[in-house]
Amino acid sequence: MGEALYLFGMSKIQILPDVLASQVAAGEVVERPASVVKEMVENSIDAGAKHVEVEIHKGGASLIKITDDGGGMNKEDALMCLERHATSKLQNVKQLAAISTMGFRGEAVPSVASVSKMRIMTRQVESVEGTEIIIDGGVVKDIRVTGMQPGTVFEIKNLFFNVPARRKFMRTESTESAHVEHQVKLHALAYPEVRFTYKKDGRVVFDVPATRDRRTRIAGLSGAEIGRALIEVPLTEQSSMEVLGYVLPADYARKGRRQQFVFLNGRPVEDAAISRAIKDGFKGGVVDGLNPTAWLWISMDPALVDVNVHPAKKEVRFHKPYDVRNLVLTAVEARRLPEANASLVAVAPLRGEAKIISRKSGEISPVVRQPVQEKAVQMEAPKVEVKQSSPEPFPDPIPQQEVLEIEDVERPRFKILSVLHDTYILMEGEDGLVLLEPKAARDRVAYEGVLLAVKESGGIESQGLLVPEVIDLEARDLDVVMSNLENFSEAGISIEPFGGSSIQVRSLPALVHVENPREFITTMIDELIDTQGGRRGKQMAFEAFAETLSNRISKYERCDLRGVDNLLDEMFACDLPYCTPDGRPTLIQISIKELEKKFKG
Repeated sequence: MGEALYLFGMSKIQILPDVLASQVAAGEVVERPASVVKEMVENSIDAGAKHVEVEIHKGGASLIKITDDGGGMNKEDALMCLERHATSKLQNVKQLAAISTMGFRGEAVPSVASVSKMRIMTRQVESVEGTEIIIDGGVVKDIRVTGMQPGTVFEIKNLFFNVPARRKFMRTESTESAHVEHQVKLHALAYPEVRFTYKKDGRVVFDVPATRDRRTRIAGLSGAEIGRALIEVPLTEQSSMEVLGYVLPADYARKGRRQQFVFLNGRPVEDAAISRAIKDGFKGGVVDGLNPTAWLWISMDPALVDVNVHPAKKEVRFHKPYDVRNLVLTAVEARRLPEANASLVAVAPLRGEAKIISRKSGEISPVVRQPVQEKAVQMEAPKVEVKQSSPEPFPDPIPQQEVLEIEDVERPRFKILSVLHDTYILMEGEDGLVLLEPKAARDRVAYEGVLLAVKESGGIESQGLLVPEVIDLEARDLDVVMSNLENFSEAGISIEPFGGSSIQVRSLPALVHVENPREFITTMIDELIDTQGGRRGKQMAFEAFAETLSNRISKYERCDLRGVDNLLDEMFACDLPYCTPDGRPTLIQISIKELEKKFKG
């Protein structure tokens, strides 16, 4: 967006008024309450805060309050921060190429102020009194002296009160709260040396003390179970860049990349190449379609990355993306060291030379470091259990296929022949070769079984767990679960809140044997998110939930000749036996005529 904004009228071009220009800018940097929290907390960190407290009411629509003990501002600076493009962090173009602060554009505060009722209270350590400024929709209403502790307080009320079109697009309170909590946790992970407190509707959700141990911070935010399972990624240095962090074993892998937390010079970033490098570092140990869970802190010279490519700074552009990928890949691969007391491990990278250097677990390094000394330090290498990926279903190599189209749903009679690639059952039909995919067939059977059970008795039969399973969830995942509690219950899954972001699973559907309840539930959450799409946080139709459940149940179906007859009986008892709930075929047929064309031309 340029310095001058213009409004096209009937007769002439006009420069936008300052308040309107700020509201336009707000559309770029303030998408929802979590966006406000992000911008304000970044300012607190830049101000050198050692304690940041975030408080919200009604998902942030009613109140967002950010309190810090940073350097504070004098009266002149407090007023200046309300001006667009006013910043203390950039003085010339050269500095733009090596930004080391979180915020720098000078648009966040005036943009937020233009779409809310804001109060700023700030005091510098050396001052005996502070300054309080009241702003209403971008217009300063009052300036007065106030008594307060050193630091700054931003109080934002009635977000988007004067932009109703924006306000109506906000989601439910629980969803907006979940996004705010996620944002605060990102900052808390990026800066473990800072104490973070998060309050929601008058209740403390978490209060994590400052620490030098990243493992402690991860466990404090993600739960003790996660903390115990963490596997250290050793400090790895290459080409003026370094990375360290933690990953979880392969069986914690999830759909999407929501469970990957990558921080570049203290800034949360999302990058597809880094995510791919994390997965490649598991050397095929993670099933296709899933991604490992990871926490990585990357440090590099700010001149090697451009953080000014997105208004909300969600994306960055690396000057040497290949080197960054190689760095991450090398580090993640080294999580499985062959010797428990390896002092120094050299890994031959694809290009350049990378060094794996052990360090006391969790010790925090500066953003930009001097070259690392190759000094041997004792390190205990954790043992990692990596599961080999199982073969995934693939399309039949014959390009022209026919989906069985039989109006009579009475079960056809097939001669069962063999198993193909542990994925398909080969059968002889009246008109040629028939391939059955057992997982797809089970998907259809389970789906109609769930719907029928709910229709006839109000829910499917459940089986209680001998020991209830406590699962720690990320805030946005918890919101998905809480929005679907009734659906879970009808599906025979008893879930209860268990404090914080944890849930307790007390029972599972009796029609499926689940060896790992945590994996079963988290995978269902991932599939629910995919199904919901833009409707996240709203109640789903039970048919969609049943589709998700049936898909999860079908994952456990084995490609075994001994069970084919029973499976076919169950499938042809369904109303729509020839396709899965999402429209994939359960059977395909390759006719004799088609085969003759292939062989005889």
